[in-house]
Formats: sequence, C-alpha cells, structure tokens
Amino acid sequence: MKNDLILLVGSGPMAVEYARVLKDMGWKFIVVGRHKKSAENFEKTIGIRAELGGIDKWFENNKLIPKKALVVVSEDELGNVALCLLRHGVKEILVEKPGGLDFEQIRKVARESIAKKAKVFIGYNRRFYASVKKAREIIKQDGGVLSFNFEFTEWSNIVSKLKKGDGVLENWFLHNSSHVIDLVFYLGGKPKKISTFTSRGLSWHPKASIFSGAGVTDSKALFSYQANWEAPGRWGLEILTKKHRLIFRPLEKLQLQELDSLTVEEVKIDDELDRKYKAGLYIQLNNFLNNKISDLCDIQEQAANLKIYERIISQ
Repeated sequence: MKNDLILLVGSGPMAVEYARVLKDMGWKFIVVGRHKKSAENFEKTIGIRAELGGIDKWFENNKLIPKKALVVVSEDELGNVALCLLRHGVKEILVEKPGGLDFEQIRKVARESIAKKAKVFIGYNRRFYASVKKAREIIKQDGGVLSFNFEFTEWSNIVSKLKKGDGVLENWFLHNSSHVIDLVFYLGGKPKKISTFTSRGLSWHPKASIFSGAGVTDSKALFSYQANWEAPGRWGLEILTKKHRLIFRPLEKLQLQELDSLTVEEVKIDDELDRKYKAGLYIQLNNFLNNKISDLCDIQEQAANLKIYERIISQ
C-alpha cells in the first residue's frame, strides 16, 4: 500500500538513486542520514530534507515503527543499521548488498531476522536487469541451462585507491564481486558440487587475488569460472543452452550466438527503466514494496550462499 511509510536510511549517492525511484512511484518516505554534506546534496538533488543524526537517534526521537525500510548506507554500516532496525521491530527490510560488513555480520543479521520473525532482503539489483529478464525467457524456451562460465575480475589498481570504511576492501569479494556471482547462480542454478583454487593476494585483499574453479549445479548444469585481480579483465557471464550461447559482457547487455553459427548479435531489449534509473533498481524496489519477493535474494539465501563464497576465496 502506498500509504505505508517507508524509511530510507542513508543520504549518499546510492540513496539518491533509491529516492528518485520512490518519488516517481509515488511512495511517501522519510530519509535518515548521518553526514551534513551528503544530506545537503540529497536535499538539493531530490528536494526532500534528510533527518540527521543516524538511525539510533531517529528511533530515540520517534516512536513510529515503519512498515518497510531501505538500508542504503556505507558498506561498513550496512549490518549495524539492519540489526538496529530489527531490534526496533521493523519487519520488512531491503539492505544493499551484501547485507553486512563481513561473513560473520551477515550471518548475525540472518539469525536476528529469524528471531524477530522479520523479512530481510539483499539489494542485488542485477537480478532485475532487462537483459536478465530477456535471458530467462530464452533459457526457458530452450529447455534450461546446460553449462555456463563466468569471470569476476576486479580492477585492483583502481579499487586500492578507493576510500572505504574499515574492513570493506578486505571483504571486496563480498562487497563487489558477489554482484556477479549472485546473478550467475540465480540464472544457472545453485552449486551442488564445487572445486576451487586460489593463489597470491593483495595488500588490501590478502586472502587471494587469482581465482579459478568448476562445479555442477542442482539442475546438473556444469560451470567454470576464473578471475585475476592482478591482470586486465572485466565481469562477464556466458550461458549455454541447446540452442544458444547467451553472452553478458557487459552485464547490462545481452548477446546471442545461434547454434551452428559464428555470428554474435546483440539482442534488442526493453531497457527504458534501466536507462532512466540505476539499472535494475526500479523493478527491484517495485517488487520489494509490493511484496513480489520470489526473485529477491532474502537473507537466508544469502547466508546459504556464503558457504559457496567462502569456498571460492579460500586458500
């Protein structure tokens, strides 16, 4: 119901993207921020004043419990804010990926959501790209996925210079690469068996910097992956069916190779919403706000996925 009050926690650039969608959808929402500079920019851009002081202070000053909340704060505060909302009785929460600072905190959010009988979802907006919607239609028509391969290379020279909170770069696989991997297993199926290999490491991500592996999904599709954060590369995914090779490179676009053909052609997709707003965000928010949750990644699914993520980055 659009009369339900929405709490938007955060006033930074990503919160601006969320607010643009909320305004155009016609939802009423309150914005809570921490930093004066970002709050001023938010008001200048969106035309709505953000209440300063952070979420703890907001609850001290307000007895109202929002029906739904959107957590769009800095990566190091995602889990803390989600836990605060759960403690105060908010029952429906969408948290920007990956849902917490690290593996331990994400699992803590998952446990707390069960204890509070609340629904928590993770903001993996790439699930809702127009390219992904079209790919799902093609995959269904072709009879399912036979195999797939993917790459989650990060540009380490650029990432190393980013100003992030404590612990974020050390968990960059979770905070950034998981965007790709969540999408991959959303389309191709969850791993049933997986063999993983890693090597080297970086000063800011000591666990590993080169990754490879392979496995089989619960639908018996074979898959492989590789990523080298010390070499050139980019995110990418290729899915093979009986009739097509579906190529996502970049993920916002879909290319097709037909059976018995060397030609690769871009597929025409209705991506108006992806061009008007941050790609995937409009449909993701629409689904969350209207309780169409089947394609959202809930916190329990994320907690289960962490077991795979730990395997991928383990030495």
